[in-house]
Amino acid sequence: MKKKSRNDMRVVRHERLRRTLSGTAASPRMAVYHSLQHIYVQIIDDDKGHTLVSASTVEKAVRDVVKGTCNMESAKVIGKLAAERAKAKGIESVVFDRGGHMYHGKIKALADAAREAGLRF
Repeated sequence: MKKKSRNDMRVVRHERLRRTLSGTAASPRMAVYHSLQHIYVQIIDDDKGHTLVSASTVEKAVRDVVKGTCNMESAKVIGKLAAERAKAKGIESVVFDRGGHMYHGKIKALADAAREAGLRF
């Protein structure tokens, strides 16, 4: 029997989380994804199916600030940037969707930075 890849198992965990997690207009979902090269965050209203806020290390402004694009430092910058953009749109609290990734390292750093910037979850 073939063993499932690491990413396949992440997708299974993410689908399991998404059965219970859902964002509303009052408390949208903060979806986090990281590849081997970049970190992406979207704040999504699942009722309407709209992305309200997004931030990623693909943006030129972010790449100028951080040294690498997928490390702890860049995760902190992206978490803070996403929280600031959300606060500017009037979003105070979110539901955190870690995307099937384990809650440590880059994901934890991003979440802590978003909390420090004033986002509640």
